[in-house]
Amino acid sequence: MISSHLPAYRAWAETPLTERPRYSVVIPAYNESERILPTVGAIAVHMSSLGEPWELIVADDGSTDETVDLLQGLGLVNLNVLIADKNGGKGSAVRRGMFAARGDILLFADADQSTPIEQFADLLTAIESGHDVAIGSRAAEGAEVTNKSLARKVFSKGLNLLVRYGFGVPFADTQCGFKMFTAEAADQLFTHQIVDQFSFDLEILYLAQNRFALSVAEVPVEWIDAPGSTVDATKVAIEFLRDMAQIKWYDLRGQYATANHVRPASPEAATALAS
Repeated sequence: MISSHLPAYRAWAETPLTERPRYSVVIPAYNESERILPTVGAIAVHMSSLGEPWELIVADDGSTDETVDLLQGLGLVNLNVLIADKNGGKGSAVRRGMFAARGDILLFADADQSTPIEQFADLLTAIESGHDVAIGSRAAEGAEVTNKSLARKVFSKGLNLLVRYGFGVPFADTQCGFKMFTAEAADQLFTHQIVDQFSFDLEILYLAQNRFALSVAEVPVEWIDAPGSTVDATKVAIEFLRDMAQIKWYDLRGQYATANHVRPASPEAATALAS
């Protein structure tokens, strides 16, 4: 199967796009030297097989390892590596990637590929049926979750209950790192985003639901708990609770009434946002 896709992959890797991409895939990355190359390879082969023009953007978040060097060494002409001189948070990295993206449909996917890129088609179906946003869900009926620890299950369940009943965002899973947007929805949401850390997903969905009345589809996905996670569950839980209160406060103060960020005039200018 992979060998049959190699000609399309080579064409994408070696021939610069001369047209607007149909799809943009954004990967936020921080110290991902051990797994970024397999992730890029899997995504590049699969996306190239779809037969549509597409681009790959890796938004580095101030990595101190070899992540950037490895990516630049690949020599992929349709890979754009956004370099940050300091760590700004996952939300910041995703926003920079979204601002650099030129596609009609934008996906951000975690660097660990816990949700395989093959799930792209399921979210795309939701977008093409008229939704503005499609989110991968590990908790929706039909999802397949592998290797998830009991502690992580309890952690996720608790946060989901808080989000649904204490925050008014009616989704079973806000934090899965696999979300798709139309270009218009991405521009609207990420220009208003304030939270730069782990909880930016929650803020984006809060804005989609409560500020802009966008149509959001929750799509069950396959999810595998990838080894090597650097997430500190206790720290994340504290930040998540803090950010829930902060998002509500921002809204009450009217801080989402106008854009908080200006989309750069060009994809190249998006790199400057990291400085």
